[in-house]
Amino acid sequence: MLTSRRLDRLGSGVFDRNDQRKQLYRSSAAADSQPLVDLSLGSTDLEPPPEALEAMAAALDRSGSATYCLHAGTRPFREAVSAWCARRFDVAVDPDREVLLLVGSQEGTAHLPLAVLNPGDGGLILDPCYPSHRGGLLLADARVEHLPLDPQEQWRPRFDSLSDTVWDQLRLMVMGFPHNPSAQVGQQAWLDEAMARAQRHDLVFAHDNPYVDLALDGEAPSLLRCAGWRERGMEFFSLSKGWCLGGFRLGFAVGAEPLITALRQLKGVVDFNQSLALQEGAMAALSQAPDWPQRLLPVYRERRDRTLQALARLGWQVPTPSMALYLWLPLPGWARERGWNDEQLTAALLEQTGLALTPGSGFGAGGQDWMRMALVRPVEELEAAVARLESFWQQQC
Repeated sequence: MLTSRRLDRLGSGVFDRNDQRKQLYRSSAAADSQPLVDLSLGSTDLEPPPEALEAMAAALDRSGSATYCLHAGTRPFREAVSAWCARRFDVAVDPDREVLLLVGSQEGTAHLPLAVLNPGDGGLILDPCYPSHRGGLLLADARVEHLPLDPQEQWRPRFDSLSDTVWDQLRLMVMGFPHNPSAQVGQQAWLDEAMARAQRHDLVFAHDNPYVDLALDGEAPSLLRCAGWRERGMEFFSLSKGWCLGGFRLGFAVGAEPLITALRQLKGVVDFNQSLALQEGAMAALSQAPDWPQRLLPVYRERRDRTLQALARLGWQVPTPSMALYLWLPLPGWARERGWNDEQLTAALLEQTGLALTPGSGFGAGGQDWMRMALVRPVEELEAAVARLESFWQQQC
């Protein structure tokens, strides 16, 4: 056997399965008349702040911009993060002990379990959740427990669904609000309750927060507002969504010193940091364009509202998201009657209309019978994409 049993546990990633389907569609005759409309990834069409791109471009000409960067070289970036935390959350953060540069927040959520868990330890994730949360636990040979979210209460975590015995057996809890894939902002009280559980049952609380500045309604919660984060908490942030820098893979962690030290030790073995030029761009984004995410909100709000209206005209009633970037689409009644699941329906939509969505089951069992649409094209293109569904929809009803 040439591969590990761990790969069998991981299975195939939902984005990889979708990528293969999209590639088949691009090579088909149908793509000539109906080009692919890819709304399956949260990779925005909106531009990054010019200050960030200009800082990167200027730094590329400097000597040493292409050399390896170890942890000590990231101190200016960590200082910029500390200053951002003070402005954004009114929290003092030590750049030397409580901040770590990451290759995107996804790297942090995937690697943290390796740094804090032993094989067989219990790790808790939301259901549904972003795939790297589960993947990180499986890579660490952890025992995965699921905390169901209640769609009738805006996807509120059901903390009391687990017994005290189960809580006592956990060593790590991973959450993320605003929530991907349901696109609901969530509440600070939920994080406070989670931290109280973490303190009571002696576990690490990790919070994935790349959408912290993209709340369309309400204020996004943050672990940094919870008492106790300096003892057992770590929060992951990203410049991919709010500053439109996804392809540059710029993220960071803020957390308890022992956890930052542990993740830094792991990173010291498995990777280096991004080039100094990319870090210059990130620092410019945080310090010179801190309001950039807020500038995006009117765009996403219009995309949300007009796409919801177009779907309603089609006969598809979809919950209104309180977070930018996504719609969380329930499986239509006719699809359920035909016995289709979310994976089958997304495959059929792609094959017959050229529209790529993400099947909700790729985010866990709690995502079954849902699909995610990313609002990553201009509003006119989103409306045109919904219009493509009309004939397909009418044939099925």
